[in-house]
Amino acid sequence: MEKKALELVALDLRGLTIIADFFVVATGASAPHLRALVEAVQETAKRQGITGVRAEGEEASGWVLLDLGEVVVHLFNPEQREFYKLERLWADAERLPLPEGGTP
Repeated sequence: MEKKALELVALDLRGLTIIADFFVVATGASAPHLRALVEAVQETAKRQGITGVRAEGEEASGWVLLDLGEVVVHLFNPEQREFYKLERLWADAERLPLPEGGTP
């Protein structure tokens, strides 16, 4: 499977919280797919000059959080994404357009 994230959503949290300016939420189909997505985000951040990227969680748990500073990336398996429903929790946040099937 390619590294393409499923159900990619970006939320603009500015003015709603001090946690981060943006959340990117995406689904990986399996633990190996989540691992590939984590690596892709980390590589992209490095190329963009973003240092100090922190990762929390493990692919096997179904949820990995990558803290890029102003942007926090949440990578879920389908079950965990349905359980936590971050988009509903942050329903007041504006959804930002993203390329379909892209890597967060």
